[in-house]
Parts: sequence; C-alpha cells; structure tokens
Amino acid sequence: MRAKLGLLAAVSLVVAVALVSGSTLVYFLAYLVAATVVGAHLLARRGLDGLEAGSWLDRRHATVGDFLAVTYTLRSRARLPKPWLEVHSPSTLPLAIPGRVISLAPRTERTWAARVPLPRRGQYRVDPLVVRTGDPLGLFESVASVGPGATILVYPQVAALPAWHLPPAAIEAASARGRQGSHVTPVVTSVRPYTPGDAFNRIHWRSSARHQELQVKEFDIEPSADLWVFLDLHRGVHVGTGETATVESSVRVAAALAGHALADGRGVGMEAVGVRRAVVAADRGVRQRHKVLGLLAVAEAEGSTPLVEMLLESTGRARRGMVVMVVTPSLDPSWVRPLAAMRGQGVAPVACLIDPLAHLAHGAAGGDQEALRPSAREPLERAMRALLHSLAEHDVHAHVVGPDRPLGEQLVAGRGTSGWRAA
Repeated sequence: MRAKLGLLAAVSLVVAVALVSGSTLVYFLAYLVAATVVGAHLLARRGLDGLEAGSWLDRRHATVGDFLAVTYTLRSRARLPKPWLEVHSPSTLPLAIPGRVISLAPRTERTWAARVPLPRRGQYRVDPLVVRTGDPLGLFESVASVGPGATILVYPQVAALPAWHLPPAAIEAASARGRQGSHVTPVVTSVRPYTPGDAFNRIHWRSSARHQELQVKEFDIEPSADLWVFLDLHRGVHVGTGETATVESSVRVAAALAGHALADGRGVGMEAVGVRRAVVAADRGVRQRHKVLGLLAVAEAEGSTPLVEMLLESTGRARRGMVVMVVTPSLDPSWVRPLAAMRGQGVAPVACLIDPLAHLAHGAAGGDQEALRPSAREPLERAMRALLHSLAEHDVHAHVVGPDRPLGEQLVAGRGTSGWRAA
C-alpha cells in the first residue's frame, strides 16, 4: 500500500513539473510513467481471466503420523500466457501446506500434489484455495479464492496392547470376549440424529416426525465385559505442555484402551467433561471406533468439573458386568470412594493414573519447562502416596503411567501400585 501511494505521488509530481516547465523530455517521462502504471494495472486485473483452479484432499480423517495430500489443478483457457501465479491453501494445520509459484502457457493445464505431515491430533480447517497474480513491477495484484474449504479430523494414535486384557464379565450368559455378529438386543435405550451409514431399519419414525429430522434407535448391546472410560479433562489437574502434557498421555491411554477393547469385540463407552459434556454411548464396531477417536481428537484440558462430580453424576451409565476405567492425573483422593462404590453395581473399577511428577520431570529434561523445586515437589509426592494408599484401601486396581515408556509395557509390567516411585 505504501509503494502504491509513493508511486501515485511520484506520478503526480512528474505531471506537475511537466505542466510548469513545459519541457518535452519531462512530458515524455510523464507519459511513460502513466502508461507503465496503467499497463501494470490492466495486466494484474486481467491476470486471472480464463483461469480454472481446484484442489482436492485425499482424506478428511487421519491419524497422527499420517500425511495429508492436497492435489492442485490449474487450467488456462486464455489466449495469452500467465507468467506468474502463486497458489496456496491457508490452513490451521500444525505445518503449513506447501504452496507453489508457476507459469501457464495459453490453453494448458498443470497438476501437482503437496504432502504435509500431521504431527498432532485435533480438528483443523483447510481454507479455500487462493490464487494470486500481479504485474512484473509488483504494483498491483489480483486474488481469487476457489472452493468451499474442508475440515480435517486427526485422530490420536492407538498404541498396541498385546498382553493386556479386560477381566471377564461378572454376569450370567456373558463371555470373556464379546461375540461377533448382532451387536444389539431388543432393548432400545435412546434415539439420536441419523448419520450416514446408519441402517434404515434403525430409524425411529415417530421421533423423526416429532423432531422434523431422521432419528435412529440406540440399542442395548449384548452382555459382556464391556469398557466404560471416564476421561478427566479438568483444567486444574493437568500439567505440562506439548507432547509431555498429561492431557496428551491421557488421550493416548484412553485411545489405546478403547481401541484394544473394540478390536476384542467388546462394547466401549466414554465420557469426558471439557468445555461441554461429551458422552459416547456404549457400542461396538468400526463406527463406534470413529466416534470414540473423534471425541479424543478434540479433547482438551478445559473443563471445570472435578472428576468426583463427574463420577457421582454418571453412576447410572455403567451397567452390571462392565469395567469402568478412570483416566486422570488428579491426586485428589476424593474420587476414589465413588469409583469403588460402583463395585456394588457389579462393575469392576480400575484407575489409570497419569503420573504428573513423571511428566513434569520429563518436560524439564527435554527443556520444555522448568524443573520443579523441592518445595513444590514434596507435596506432590505425598499426595501421590496418599492416593495410592487410598486406592489400595478400597481395593481398586490401579496403573501408573508415565511418558517415558511404551504404554503396553506400563499397563502390563506396572500392574498395581506398589511399584511406584517418585520420578
């Protein structure tokens, strides 16, 4: 903008000098400058005429570590060449999608693909394709946006747990491994909005007429040792930053447990309270896997509901024969009693403690944050020992998970609480 104003000021000065002096040379320079400015403006304005552009994403759902491929196509139907075109797709992805500057001959087409890694989970926006051109002097430019944009959901990685197993159901007619085949019983538990892929025989027509949109029935699943995960997203208990944050380990643990149970034919349900309460009703199959991972993809430690309140409010969600797994870095022992009380409903309670001390130490070793002072560390160590003692007193099986070892090793080798040591 400053360059354009400076140019206009220079042209105005040349014209004023020409009018005052009457010199032929000055008049020639004034006409030359004016013709250059007008020509540059026309070239930039007409630079996108006859141009067709488009971009396509190879996926809308991905997993951390995958690559997103964006295919670009530009086609010129103009009679004149286009010497300079800048093409890129703005996005909120952790790493920018590479753009390119190209030239197009008359009535030609160019196609290429750009690949960008997806290092972090989350929901990201890829904005419409932006095509920009201008004049050789850089005085004027033309910009066009093409396409509607798209949303990319990046799931967390699901770690393998080859030696870890859920306990069998404590109810009659239940199997230690969920049976394949029909995933429903005649008992309808709720209705929800229709999503692509739902069977038409599950549509509840009365509810659809009442809500003025298609509603489908949610069925109770066959009895088995299913898994219900309570994910603690209370902002006051999570520590660390980046990949060494406790919320990232919590998400990885929940994803691994849910993925393992679903692969084993179990039903999986999940609840988390962040900015809003998110509940995924217990079910099985590939569709349920996408639901659970979709919740975990956007989970952030932004909640204000303590774990003890979430457990007290959601006691009725766990059915007899389920395994209830609490994933939390909270050192407050108040949530142990309501978790242990679920045993009276025929539920097996298990706690997965995301060790905040180990995460803080790991982050300090990597230079992501400052090391804890002894005065701040000792209270945390005492709180961890008190929590482990409370879990043992209420006979709640617990795993302590740190950031420095594979999850499969910690859940198997780290059974119980007696082996915990301050990091």
